Amino acid sequence: MGDALHKDCCKPTDVLAEFGPGVGLCGELRVFAGGERNVPLAERLANNPLLMAPMAGVTDSAYRMMARAAGADLAYSEMVSCAGLHYGGNGSWELTECAEGEPDLAVQLFGSKPELFAEAATGVAEHLGDKLALIDINMACPVPKVTKKGEGAALMETPEVAESLVRASVGALQGTGVPVTVKIRRGRRDGAEVAPEFAKRMEAAGAQAVAVHGRYATQFYTGCSDRGVVERVVEAVGIPVIGSGDVRSAADAVGMLTETGATAVMVARGSYGNPWIFAQAKQILAGLEPEPVSLVRRVEAFECHMRMLAATGAHLKRGRSLATWFLRGMPEAAYWRGRANECAMLEEFLAVSAELKGAMAEAEIHD
Repeated sequence: MGDALHKDCCKPTDVLAEFGPGVGLCGELRVFAGGERNVPLAERLANNPLLMAPMAGVTDSAYRMMARAAGADLAYSEMVSCAGLHYGGNGSWELTECAEGEPDLAVQLFGSKPELFAEAATGVAEHLGDKLALIDINMACPVPKVTKKGEGAALMETPEVAESLVRASVGALQGTGVPVTVKIRRGRRDGAEVAPEFAKRMEAAGAQAVAVHGRYATQFYTGCSDRGVVERVVEAVGIPVIGSGDVRSAADAVGMLTETGATAVMVARGSYGNPWIFAQAKQILAGLEPEPVSLVRRVEAFECHMRMLAATGAHLKRGRSLATWFLRGMPEAAYWRGRANECAMLEEFLAVSAELKGAMAEAEIHD
């Protein structure tokens, strides 16, 4: 549960307006592609190609808003269970919430029953209204507790089921202008690449874009992601392809676009402690040298993110992971991470951050 006291103290928009500009974040968030649902998704993605990927346990409202303020064109919810929505689980519905000031949201659903997808798509569309940018169907999650139910990446071995989920979702959203997309992997099992042909079937079923992660599900997140499969999917389909996998820097994001022909790129772990990856990628695409981020700015961005967690009512213990990410490369980083791991309240996290900045000032560390 969130901290109601902190949630009442200020709004997320207030936090961004006050603390965002000082750490290189925009104080106001822009609607994806101007909110033009009558414009084809392919055109919207081509003009707004930098996407904040869905990540379970990570991409809550605060994380999404930080990314959007740093230049992400669109951000995705955590993975949402269709069954959880059907049975009225508060936790599942909370994952579809937009915080105050969050312009819009791409909601990623997972499951294996077409009737539950139709119900979930309808419910989420009614719940979010104009703030629903798109519905994405997860066909990429490699976690055994998901795949053993025939969900996530397991759907790549049952393309007929996957097709039925796309058709059910498209049918449920007919007339709303909300597109349906899918996220897939290279294949489920090592050495068995099926992504190009599978993507063609999803296109035929009505998907308006396909995101491709260049690993097999059996790899989880080990080894290297193969950009070649993204290029092969681009060649196989006529809908936009969103490249994903090993996008750890702004240069990686730009490379995914320029080397594969992908229309857009998803950034996942590369955004850990580095929301500026989106703005830096845009700078490279514009032919500019990306602006470096100082260590002090990273500490202050951590403070901003902590305030965003509090303002959105999120569990503040998430700040422990944030500290690990934002404080990488700091002098005595292990010590400061340990200090942050003892914190539970906003004031405690901010006190540790203030101590760290004091220590950096004494050591004359500014870059």
